[in-house]
Amino acid sequence: MPKLPRIDAAQTIRALERLGFVQVRQRGSHVILKKQVQTDEGEMIEIGCVVPLHRKTLAVGTLKSILNQAGVSIEEFLSNL
Repeated sequence: MPKLPRIDAAQTIRALERLGFVQVRQRGSHVILKKQVQTDEGEMIEIGCVVPLHRKTLAVGTLKSILNQAGVSIEEFLSNL
């Protein structure tokens, strides 16, 4: 598994948008992104994640948590940076 880079929130949001996420809203310093996905049974569900805009770079643990919320693998994320 490749290491996660030290990137800022804006780069993270752009990469998630390339993966099909859309900014739904922003509350304070947190951006909420959502994506419609189809399950194996054919139902449409929404996956959401929250990206904090607190400081310049995101901590590696925070970035990993964002990717877990979004259901995105590290390799898939890195290819969309």
